[in-house]
Amino acid sequence: MLATRTLAEEILELKKERRAILLAHHYQEPEIQELADAIGDSLELARKAREFQGDVIAFCGVWFMAETAKVLNPGRTVVVPDREAGCSLVESCTADQVRAYRRQYPDHVIVSYINTSVEVKAESDILCTSRNAVQVVNSIPPERTILFLPDRNLGSYVKKQTGRENFKIWQGTCIVHATFAARRLAGARAEHPEAKIAAHPECPEEVLAMADFIGSTSAIIEYCVRTDAPEFIVMTESGVAHSLNKRAPGKRFYFIPNEQCNCSECPYMKMNTLEKLRDCLRDLKPAVEIPPEIMRRALVPLERMLAVS
Repeated sequence: MLATRTLAEEILELKKERRAILLAHHYQEPEIQELADAIGDSLELARKAREFQGDVIAFCGVWFMAETAKVLNPGRTVVVPDREAGCSLVESCTADQVRAYRRQYPDHVIVSYINTSVEVKAESDILCTSRNAVQVVNSIPPERTILFLPDRNLGSYVKKQTGRENFKIWQGTCIVHATFAARRLAGARAEHPEAKIAAHPECPEEVLAMADFIGSTSAIIEYCVRTDAPEFIVMTESGVAHSLNKRAPGKRFYFIPNEQCNCSECPYMKMNTLEKLRDCLRDLKPAVEIPPEIMRRALVPLERMLAVS
């Protein structure tokens, strides 16, 4: 514990020297969340990045989130603890593929989930997060054909919620949420019959069909905190347990292992550590560097999303 405290103090000293803000996603390790100035989901952290007034943003999440922060703060230094903290959804969809689709269907509206590379964002018409995806799609005239990318489960959920007919869905998936099995959830529900089920919309449709609530990471936390129930089965990355236990200490939360790793952790999110956070603040690297033209183009759909939200 002493070594961790000393390391935490070193991080806070570097933060002060660098005039930095520490942003952490809910899926980060608890010791990182405890040091963060703001904890949130993708939409909340995007807003915090835009409101920030200092010099350095240390983004404890995955790379695409730090790219978003850089687009919103082109004059500031944005660093991440680990450059290799990626995302399976980002990997499932390339800018070349989106450009090829645009050439074939120039009149279609491309709605890109925030879980995409900055290059894909630059090719998009508007962005969305899991929290505002339905709202974003509803803002588009119903006669327009939409390509929703890259998460097929979120896309299917949005299509169902909006009733859109002209709605094409990319076939990417999250390596955590997409591998949650309905049979395991059914077993957990049988074991905890009084528990409410809260699920992220990146989960498969058969999992969502059993949920009492479907929403983004932060929306799930808010639901569990405010709902008058003693137990919850939470179908998202288990890093949210830290916020849940802090905000609702009298409640019990159960996390279901997925089929891939028999856990409910994102391996990319867990690549960040206190040691790496200290090093990135000390060395100001890995730093996010994006060509100005890509930033300019990516900012357009990002600002459209923020305006809708």
